[in-house]
Amino acid sequence: MKRAGKRYAKSLALLGDERLLDVGRAIDLVKATASAKFDETVEVHIRLGIDMKKSEQNVRGTVVLPHGTGKSKRVIVFAKGEKAREAQAAGADVVGDQDLIDRIKAGWNDFDVAVATPDMMGAVGSNLGKILAQRMPNPRVGTVTQNVAQAVGEIKAGKIEYRPDKGAVVHCIIGKASFPREHLLENFTALMDALVRSKPPSAKGTYIKSITLATTMGPPVRVDPTRVKVAA
Repeated sequence: MKRAGKRYAKSLALLGDERLLDVGRAIDLVKATASAKFDETVEVHIRLGIDMKKSEQNVRGTVVLPHGTGKSKRVIVFAKGEKAREAQAAGADVVGDQDLIDRIKAGWNDFDVAVATPDMMGAVGSNLGKILAQRMPNPRVGTVTQNVAQAVGEIKAGKIEYRPDKGAVVHCIIGKASFPREHLLENFTALMDALVRSKPPSAKGTYIKSITLATTMGPPVRVDPTRVKVAA
């Protein structure tokens, strides 16, 4: 069995014997155990009490983190005419219509999020559906819209998407280890509020089953779901 490195073992020792923590204490420990030579990303992993086999329980949505993620996202927009000019003014990194479709078909993929106006979705879907995969513009998460300026602005400001994997676990970034404690706490709370509001009516039993915080290179820190305060 591979042994943990000295840096990781030292970080693990900081956790002590505490098992389930309140989120404030967990954030303090996550920041304390971020000892890499770069600014580590803070991740949260939330296991939901939903049945992934039931389509009506497929939790999915977006939330704008009040303090962003600490990572600048490259946003492309499929739009024409005035909407293309609005996207450029809002700070989109690349804007185009058929020319942008052709560029991506040729192999270019240096972007994080794709936004499109509704009139462009026919061409985008038929040409790039398989290529874009999870980055495909989707009206459910606000990336298919006439208001491209707002969409670009929110993404640049820290809008993230949440959706569970096959194991009903949501994986999200809530900032960087260098963020002040209060900023990480507010980002975490914004995400949790959005998840709770997205609870499917048909989901029974405990909805938030477990919460784990961790940095890129640090050990996991478990949060007590019963001690997390969310908006009603």
